[in-house]
This record gives sequence, structure tokens and C-alpha cells, in this order.
Amino acid sequence: MAFTALSGALASKSYDQIADICDTLMLQVSSEGVAFEDDWPYAIHLLGHIYVDDINSARFLWKMIPLAVRDSQPEVSAVWKIGQRLWSRDLVGVHEAIREFNWSPDTQSIVAAFSELYTKRMFELLLSGYSTISIEDTALILGMNEDDATNYALQQGWTLDPTSRMLTVKKQVVAAEQKVHPSKLQQLTEYVFHLEH
Repeated sequence: MAFTALSGALASKSYDQIADICDTLMLQVSSEGVAFEDDWPYAIHLLGHIYVDDINSARFLWKMIPLAVRDSQPEVSAVWKIGQRLWSRDLVGVHEAIREFNWSPDTQSIVAAFSELYTKRMFELLLSGYSTISIEDTALILGMNEDDATNYALQQGWTLDPTSRMLTVKKQVVAAEQKVHPSKLQQLTEYVFHLEH
């Protein structure tokens, strides 16, 4: 199978293109009547969908992966564990699923890039949903230890009250109207409710 486009996207760190490239290759192979081989890059393909926040397509792909491949390739299951956490809106669990597997060199860079992107997405949720938040909750949501989360927030202009251990959110100056997708706010609300109860 010709994976030249995929190799190029991985080499150039164009991770947002991986899902489309793999989907196109999969359609080409299917249209030619060729059976999928065990060497199909299922882990990379799943990560491509997860990277662009297309969990529905990732779920569909997961269901297509043969059981023998799922059983014989633990990395594929580890990638899907990230997808499951995203699907169930387990914000903390996403970070745990990323950290608990020893990723191969082929997937390490895309997992690291997704982790960074996911942390930024969670930080944006905090920006849109809070005026103050505890260091502990910030660390959980960002998937960091408390010192790293505090430093990350302070670098973004937030302020810290060391007595109460509360961070005050510095709202970003918005030049144009900015809309947050309602599902993201719902996701954050559900998570905070879970933390408080």
C-alpha cells in the first residue's frame, strides 16, 4: 500500500490532515476490492480523527477494526481509550489515557501534539467558564500537577491568591465577537458539577 501522503503529513507534522488522508486511502483500497491488512495504520488513523476532534468518525473506525487487530495491537486499544474518554467527556481521563501508555515512535509525536492541543482546548474552556478557579481544579482539567498548572495560568496573565489558592482568570481581549460552542460549555459544566459532588 502507498502511504506516501500519510508519511509526508506525519513528517511535516500536519496532523490535521491525517484523518482525511487515511479515509481517502481506505476508500481507495475498498473500491479496489483489496482486503485490509494487519499493517493498516489503525492507531495513526484513529489519532487523526481524535486530533481534529471528530469522535464520531473515530468511533465508526473503531467498530470497523477487526477484533484480531484490537487484540494483537495494544497501541490501537490505547488510542481508543483516549477516544472513549473524549466521548464520555471525562476531561481528566483523557490526560490519564495519554500518560498511561508507552507510545511507539510512530505515534509519539502525534500523541504529544494532541496532548498539547487538548490542554489548550481545556484552557480555553476555563477562560470562557470561570472568573476564579482553584489551583486543584485547574490542575485536574489541564492534566498537570498543581505547580505546572499554576505556572501555566500565570504565564497567561492570570493572578494567584496564595492564601485561598485560587486563580483569577484574565479574560482575553476580544476584537471580534467570539462564540463558544454550547457543547463545550456543557462539557465543562458537567465536569465541574462532578468535581463538586
